[in-house]
Amino acid sequence: MELAKIELEDMEFYASHGCYDLEQKVGNRFIVNLKMTVEVEEAAYNDDISKTVNYLEVYELVARQMVIPSRILENVAHRILEALSATYTDRLKTAEVKVSKLAPPLGGPLSRVSVTMSL
Repeated sequence: MELAKIELEDMEFYASHGCYDLEQKVGNRFIVNLKMTVEVEEAAYNDDISKTVNYLEVYELVARQMVIPSRILENVAHRILEALSATYTDRLKTAEVKVSKLAPPLGGPLSRVSVTMSL
């Protein structure tokens, strides 16, 4: 079995995640980083995208989850992992997602707060 690490780095979204009602109303910028270990032997041998994960499909999957408002980043990360697992049941071996909220309203200068989850 041949495995590959595939990463989608620094995907940026504007979304309405946050504990406070104002955060959900106004929204904020988020960065999502995704690392996956994928079984790619057949895809690599045959040069066949249908036998691996399609980067565009993965990006769109993440984008669909980012438009669903959540109170906490853990919920966003969990939904992304669940959607990946359901979509790529036979190819996905591991996945790690990091969701970062840029300039969170915590009362002082802070570039980002992040949650990283994996399966």
